[in-house]
Amino acid sequence: MTERSARSSHRSANEFVIGPSALRWEKDCLTIEIKERAVPFGQAVRGTVRVYPEQLFNFSTALDDRGRHRWGPLAPRARVQVDLSKPDLHWQGNGYLDSNEGDGPIAPDFHEWDWSRAELSNKRTAVIYDVRQKNGPEKLHALLFHPDGRIEPFNPPPRQTLPQTAWRIQRQMRNADQPSLKLIQTLEDTPFYARSILSSELLGESVISFHETLNVPRFASPIVQWMLAWRMPRVR
Repeated sequence: MTERSARSSHRSANEFVIGPSALRWEKDCLTIEIKERAVPFGQAVRGTVRVYPEQLFNFSTALDDRGRHRWGPLAPRARVQVDLSKPDLHWQGNGYLDSNEGDGPIAPDFHEWDWSRAELSNKRTAVIYDVRQKNGPEKLHALLFHPDGRIEPFNPPPRQTLPQTAWRIQRQMRNADQPSLKLIQTLEDTPFYARSILSSELLGESVISFHETLNVPRFASPIVQWMLAWRMPRVR
């Protein structure tokens, strides 16, 4: 991941170019061409990711009371094909594509959030966005995306506590009870963010949930902001 300025990017109706990398729609496929360098040693990352949505959604909702931050799944359910030449890595599986946009930084508006996605029977996808605002009430989005394009809100189960990460980030998940909620694997563990795979229950089904937690005060702290430049270079 590399941060780039506006002069290093441009877009059209079908293409978004970010430095040497680009995203473009090709019929029913979103093709992502990656030409980057990894940190800290500058090794090459080259290859293509193809995303085939099962259904596209034109949906967006505000995450905060002032409407400064917006989120919406574009393809809650998709087939993903990854072909990298550097490193030599090839796999395919199911995936998800969404959009986040904002009119300012997240630190003034949020304290933390937990997000999760699970695939249910009949090709339905459930997404839960559990948001704790910095200066406002909690906001909860629990949405069921149907393969025919319908979007249906549902009443999520209560919040349950997950084990803290190695960086002592507190994770939480909406689940019917504590015993049926299991942490399968922590995929990413950073000072401010955690990404995990869980075994949980939702709408009467046993599911595998993809889960993330973001701690905004940790993210905004000066030491983490200093560290981010080493993890995610900034190029004009």
